[in-house]
Formats: sequence, structure tokens, C-alpha cells
Amino acid sequence: MQTDVLVLGGLSGITAGLSCRRHYPDKKVVLVRKEGTVLIPCGIPYIYGTVGGPQNNVIPDGLLETNNIELVKGEAVSVDREHKLVTLKDGETILYDKLVFATGSLPLVPPIPGVDKKNIYAIKKDFNYLDSVLDEMKSVKDLVIVGGGFIGVEFADECRKGRDINVTVIEALSHCLQMALDDEFCAEAEAKLLETGVKIMTGVKVEAFVGDEAVSGVKLADGTVIKADMVILGIGATPNTELAQKAGLELGFRNAIKVDRYMQTYTDPNVFACGDCAEKQSFFTGRPTGVMLASIATSEARIAGANLYSTVHQNCGAISVFSTIVNGRAFAVAGLTERQARQYGMNIVIGKAEAPDTHPGGMPNSTLIKVKLVFAKETGVLIGGSISGGKSIGEMVNVLSACIMHRMTADDIVKFQMGTHPALTSSPIAYPIVNAACKAVLPIRQ
Repeated sequence: MQTDVLVLGGLSGITAGLSCRRHYPDKKVVLVRKEGTVLIPCGIPYIYGTVGGPQNNVIPDGLLETNNIELVKGEAVSVDREHKLVTLKDGETILYDKLVFATGSLPLVPPIPGVDKKNIYAIKKDFNYLDSVLDEMKSVKDLVIVGGGFIGVEFADECRKGRDINVTVIEALSHCLQMALDDEFCAEAEAKLLETGVKIMTGVKVEAFVGDEAVSGVKLADGTVIKADMVILGIGATPNTELAQKAGLELGFRNAIKVDRYMQTYTDPNVFACGDCAEKQSFFTGRPTGVMLASIATSEARIAGANLYSTVHQNCGAISVFSTIVNGRAFAVAGLTERQARQYGMNIVIGKAEAPDTHPGGMPNSTLIKVKLVFAKETGVLIGGSISGGKSIGEMVNVLSACIMHRMTADDIVKFQMGTHPALTSSPIAYPIVNAACKAVLPIRQ
């Protein structure tokens, strides 16, 4: 087989292919992926509660068909960059002009004694694997989740739904979600999770997984053993770059593929990379960052696809926009938290505001929104924002991301013209993003 553009991978690969199709409609695009079905990565925890199974959390292949992208289900095992040739596991070969690595990431499995016991599961993005975990969970009484980040907290929240099951979250840091949120938002999220009956243990480390063939408990560093007949590992992911390394591509931070602002690899101008397998730089510092988000992956994929035959679109760097919902309360952050900014030694000003997400606040289903904005004192530029509240904050945080990307100042945000409606938004008088900026203007000028 021969093609103009060959894409290796799933989620960001689909986006890269679509982007290429939009910018270069005359090019033939082929996507190779090992997985029979592409899952929505952020929706994986909800397989075990809200959506009821992996079949309800997939990206349909029809998206490729309607955009004239050929799908080849197979595993790429070697890349000959000199001859522009990719070989699949079944022996099939594909010649390409441009190649895109979108091979994603693999779950991190810690080298803890006993981690290979039965009923200990890392979160693989594999339909059949996750379906088997769901089936196994039917008989589970004591579930331990190692890792209190977004994956761990969301799994804990979801696995309690419709099940009489004991759930314990074990987190080495002093708070769950501490890598993403400031402490006051972490505490608020933990309180919501505790309301569901989930037990949270923070500031503790796992020493071993105990049991015979199957896990029966989790031993902590202080000798305490937590009963468990299933363990879920939610401690992060690592770039899937074994094939890229074999192909001779230069790897960088955390063994991710080194790419420039155009998503072009350092090693080969005809090879691009995007998503979790590609190295990322912080929007704020330019330093490498290990953050892995579907929003970043798809942004990079759109840039890569657009640049395949004309490198003009640049990646601004990872702003990092997170959101989650815990027991009905939503939490989101864009850019730097106060803690992160201070760790970087930045001179900052904080603005805070609260308001109901309807006006008046007595409207049905009204929820209090809390906003915290972080500004650089010398310039007044917004560098971060955190929010908690109802579902509306999922889009409100995207507004903050756009403000950060375009380096808006507190003065700019004060002049922000928002659309409001009593049943849909906070009052224009008390709009929390604007009011938080208002409270920061004077301290910035002093």
C-alpha cells in the first residue's frame, strides 16, 4: 500500500487525519491503529457508573469514513525512515510521504512488590480489557484505588454508583487532586467524595500488594493492611514511544518524542508527532512538562495535520486546562495555580469572587460558583484561574484558557462583556470572573 499521509494511533491520530484532510483535500490519508475500537479516554471512569459500559464510550469509525480517511486495523512494528516504509505485524507494508506518530501513552505500573497479582488493574485504553474489569467488579466487595488524581477520584466516585462496595483511595500527597488544584479546592473535592462513602487516605505510601495468586490487601509503609479484592492503579501514564525509539527518533523529557513548535520531529522533517507520545513545553516557562490531556493532544494534532505540507501553524505550549466533577460538584483550573506560580518564584496577585450561577440565586438548581484568578503583578496578565461550582464551569474554564492564551490583563477582563440570562448565568453585576479581576486591579497597581 502507498499513501501521502500515514498516521499511527487513535484519538489524536483521528484529529490529525481530519486536520490534514481539511488543509490538503487532495492527499490520501491512511490511519493505522492496533485497537479495534477507539475509546474516549476521559470517559473511561464513567464506564463503571454513569454510562454503564465501554460500548457507550467510543469514537465511531464513521468519522473516518465520512472524511475519506482509510482505516487499517493492525500494529505497526517497524519504521524505515530512509525508505519511508512502515511494516505491520502481519507483514503488510505501507509506503508514505509524511508520517504522524500519535501512539499515545501507556498506564504507569509502579515497581511495587505484588503488583502482578490477579485483580490489580492499570487503566489501559483497551475496550476488551476495560470490559473484563467491569465484569470482574460485579463480585468485588473491597476496592482500593491507588492514586488520588483525576483518574483515581473519578473512579472512586463512579464505582460507588449502583454498587454496595467499599472504596478506599490511597494518595501519597497530602491531598487528592493536589497536582492540579490549590489546597482549598482539593479540600472541597475531598469533602464531596467523602459524602458518597468513599474512604480517603492521604500522605501514605503503598509498600506492597499482599495475597496469594489474587490480591487480598494493600500494605502501607506503616504496616497497615487495607483489605482489597480489587486494586485499580491510577497513578499516571508514560509516553508510548517504543516504536519511535526503534525508528531512531530523538526522545526528550520522560522519553517523549522531541518536536518543535510545528509538531515536526527534531530528527526527520517528514515525521511529525502529537498527543501523549510527543514532548510538551509549558506555555508559561517553556520548560518540558509531563502533562497529558486530551485537549492538548487534539490541539497538537490539529497543528500537526495542518503543517504536514506547509509549516506555518505554531503550538503555543501547554496551558493545561483541567476539569472534573465529584458527587455533583464541578472543579476546573486553567493555567497555573497559586501554588505552582509561587513555586516558580512569580510575584502574583490573587483575585477571588463568589456568585450563584443564576440570578436571582433562588432560581431552581442554582449552584454557588467560586472563582480564583492568578495575575502576574508586574504586568497584570492572567496566568491562572480555578473554579468550582455547577456544570457551567466546564465552559467557564475554557473562557479563562482563552484569556490566558491571549495574555489578557485584569484591566481587560474588567471590561469583559458577557451574555447573561437569569436561568443560565450569574448576574452581570456579580459575574465572578469579572469581579475576581476587579478585586485584583488595585493590588496590581500598588
